Amino acid sequence: MPETSSLIQVALPVPLYRRFDYQTKDARPPIGSRVGVPFGKQQLVGLVVAHPTQTELPLDKLKPISRILDTESLFPPALWSLLLWAANYYHHPLGEVLHHALPVLLRQGEPAERKPIPCWQLSSSKPDMQANLKRAPRQQQALQLLQDGPLPAAELREQGIDTPVLKQLAAKELIRPFDLHLQAREWLDHLLLHEENVPYLNLEQAAVLAAISQAEDRRPFLLEGVTGSGKTEIYLQLIQEKLSQGRQVLVLVPEIGLTPQLLRRFRRRFHAPILTLHSGMNDRERLDTWLACKAGEAAILIGTRSAIFTPFNSLGLIVVDEEHDMSFKQQEGFRYHGRDLAIVRAQREQIPIVLGSATPSLESLHNALQGRYHHLQMKQRAGGAQAAQQHLLDVKHVPLQAGIAPQLLQLMDEQLAVGNQVMLFLNRRGYAPALLCHDCGWVAACPHCDAFYTWHQQDRRLHCHHCDHMRPVPSQCPECHGRNLVSSGVGTEQLAQFLEQRFPAYKTIRIDRDNTRRKGELEAHLTAIRHREYQILLGTQMLAKGHHFPDVTLVGILDVDGALFASDYRATERLAQLYVQVAGRAGRANKPGMVVLQSHHPEHALLQDLLNNGYAHFARTCLQERQVLSLPPFSFQAVLRADAPSRELLEQFMQQATQICHHYGAPDLQLVGPISPVMERRAGRYRMLLMLQCSQRMHLQHYLHHLVPAIDALPMTHSLRWHLDIDPQEIAG
Repeated sequence: MPETSSLIQVALPVPLYRRFDYQTKDARPPIGSRVGVPFGKQQLVGLVVAHPTQTELPLDKLKPISRILDTESLFPPALWSLLLWAANYYHHPLGEVLHHALPVLLRQGEPAERKPIPCWQLSSSKPDMQANLKRAPRQQQALQLLQDGPLPAAELREQGIDTPVLKQLAAKELIRPFDLHLQAREWLDHLLLHEENVPYLNLEQAAVLAAISQAEDRRPFLLEGVTGSGKTEIYLQLIQEKLSQGRQVLVLVPEIGLTPQLLRRFRRRFHAPILTLHSGMNDRERLDTWLACKAGEAAILIGTRSAIFTPFNSLGLIVVDEEHDMSFKQQEGFRYHGRDLAIVRAQREQIPIVLGSATPSLESLHNALQGRYHHLQMKQRAGGAQAAQQHLLDVKHVPLQAGIAPQLLQLMDEQLAVGNQVMLFLNRRGYAPALLCHDCGWVAACPHCDAFYTWHQQDRRLHCHHCDHMRPVPSQCPECHGRNLVSSGVGTEQLAQFLEQRFPAYKTIRIDRDNTRRKGELEAHLTAIRHREYQILLGTQMLAKGHHFPDVTLVGILDVDGALFASDYRATERLAQLYVQVAGRAGRANKPGMVVLQSHHPEHALLQDLLNNGYAHFARTCLQERQVLSLPPFSFQAVLRADAPSRELLEQFMQQATQICHHYGAPDLQLVGPISPVMERRAGRYRMLLMLQCSQRMHLQHYLHHLVPAIDALPMTHSLRWHLDIDPQEIAG
């Protein structure tokens, strides 16, 4: 093999499991830095991963790099180590993993240079003019948001405050712009705490805080606290301790919708740079935030799952809120789990990590019960709030109106009459899940998926929620040409229409993905709810997670029966978690709360266990069942999924993949499949899967290191798509 001192090895953002050798005439760029390189007929941005001394190719066959983009590594050593580990553990091409961890602008070759963050703050020159904005609600909202301190323009835009509104306020001399130019660690010198606003901890909270602060080992902390028990206050006091030591903090949340309320609470407590990182930001904002954390300019970062790849100057604590949430699992491309990578990162950084949830995942609970995690519990609601009363309503033979039983309607009448708010949960958006012909039985089906269209009456369209295909609502049945087209089932749109007719004296608000698409729309709706502008709240999971509505005293859960008999063994766990999270919205302040769950199967063991014994007992019972069946967390799984334009090609590939699995089979390997999921065809492509399961994680990983290259070498992989999902959260998805 030829030897050279000018050789570098580069990982490229291509779906290939190999690295590529290039030459350089200059000094070799450091590992972890970016270089521009020729690749075929295109120029790509790659990351230097090694400085080899030998190459298998003749030197005259190696191409030179085009340019050096960085003079130092973009990643601190611990984060670089985590990324290499993640590519190995999830069996994903290293180049794609490394590029996934970079902001988009860095992937495109932009300089790793941070621009000042444009911010706005109140001006004290004319505070009396704030009263003259009754006809300018956006300007009022902007002033209200700035009451707690300066805010980046990007965060104001996320909440619906655009530049013209800010300029109008500036012209009135009520606010003024400035650029944030903090130097690394400068925020520590100006760290101020509103001590008078810090609430007293109850005995449970104080015990938990002491246990975390005084722990001598680096095991993760699982904080299992019922909804409303004050987990966020624990986070805040832990963060205060770390900030006072000059350390930075990363807080992971499952969804964008939870960040505004956390930001408000954090900013009321800390006078320090608090930044966010999520998919709702533009590329420049994400890059500036990424670089600010790397330089140590940000004290706290609140972000969704991809924020785990952010470099920090001095990371001192990681908090994962709602650790059980499925949103932490990336379901396409590089299929990592944000919570699990956070645990590995904390171990490599030698810092504490707190996993908080009212309904811990069975994996985390099992680790806690086995002593791998510290297990901390809070069983009482903070501030004297009482647990909500729970009622299971049998709706068999009951005449339902838009999916609501008469008993629940009567309870709604009673609570609304005394000035309380009511929340209804229905995890099905649109007007109806299907449109059918009442004369011949025809059902509107998506031509690209094995699924029915959802009917959206307001937009007069049929929408497939699986492949996003849309079409207008037909005026007549395409088969019998009849005009008697009717809905089947109830969605949030239809339910909202019924509620407005049934309760004309009260205002109804619907919150789902269809009416919260624009920036700031969700936060504006939540603010209106807290200001009691609406009395009836209707929504999907978006409304269920983490929100604090002190005037909600009745929560109705309309339809969860489908999850009781789902084919995925995780469905019951998800249902239990969802029920507890939704139920936790009731009675969070001084008012007593009530939760009503409608079901056609009230005798079901899951529902009885959950309502009579609570989530903690249910979870332990579920763990016992998983152990008997050798299901995770008592075994470890990977799913090989593939899709192709033709069923024949797909079946041929899966047969060959199965033969390879048998050839390399581990002693305790179990294979299930290949099988087709419930929805065999999606977006015009046929799908199949093969599940692999071992009793030991190490055995499965060792086995996959042989299996993946063998499958990747199959000739037909160029004619279809395949991927491996490690620790899958959905088997048949």
